[in-house]
Amino acid sequence: MQTIWKGAINFGLVNVPVKMYTATEDNDISMKMLHKDYNVPIHYAKTCVKCKEEVEWSDVVKGYEYEPGHYVTFDNKEMDALASSASREIQILDFVDLEEIDPIYYQKTYYLAPEKSGMHAYSLLLEALVATNKIGVANVTIRSKSSLAAIRAVDGVLSMVTMHYAEEIRARELIPNLPKKAKINERELDMAKMLIEQLSAKFEPDKYKDEYRERMLAAIEDKVEGKDVKLAPEEKKNNVIDLMDALKASLKQSKIEPAKKTAEAKKMAKTHKKKAGA
Repeated sequence: MQTIWKGAINFGLVNVPVKMYTATEDNDISMKMLHKDYNVPIHYAKTCVKCKEEVEWSDVVKGYEYEPGHYVTFDNKEMDALASSASREIQILDFVDLEEIDPIYYQKTYYLAPEKSGMHAYSLLLEALVATNKIGVANVTIRSKSSLAAIRAVDGVLSMVTMHYAEEIRARELIPNLPKKAKINERELDMAKMLIEQLSAKFEPDKYKDEYRERMLAAIEDKVEGKDVKLAPEEKKNNVIDLMDALKASLKQSKIEPAKKTAEAKKMAKTHKKKAGA
């Protein structure tokens, strides 16, 4: 893993030196933009709208448009000075219960590992968070961007999740066409609850697959080998309009699917057994 940030967690007068690593990775399939006549990549030039010339990176500064067409600019030294020492600190402000935070606030997850000089302090904070079942709400600056963060203990590791500030969350009142308090038919509600119960399961992240990515990788392999891409048949649409009929059909389907999966699993097990005995 590559270190993306070094600094310290501060809570009270306690200082915990840490290194930061990304906890997730992007598995998206990267496609390049090509000129269709030659199948070669195109690139975008940094062109000045005034002189129409291409601009070198050494001549680029950051600017804020305070009025249409009018900017104040900042060079790298000014940006670094504004970040100051806060860019090397994760300053814990409060400790709260995890369930108090709405997941809408969460952004990106990182792992925090101790520096050699901070092993004991790291272990202390980790154990204290586990014992109290609390998480730390902190301020952090990463790559000149300030954000809130949640510091929590996860399977023997300190984890940090960056969070939105409250003013970044859009008010629910702005959402159009939300239903008023509707009178729900009791029978419909009972069937909806039954459907939820039948579809309820223990969360096992490994069972959820990125099917689009798998299809795309298979299509890429076919193209490389000069084969035609196999297009998936269009799914048959269910034209059930009545809500009660839709609930009944869904309940019926939810009973069929597990039996189908069990039969497929048994068939695969038999196949493996035959191969093993061959």
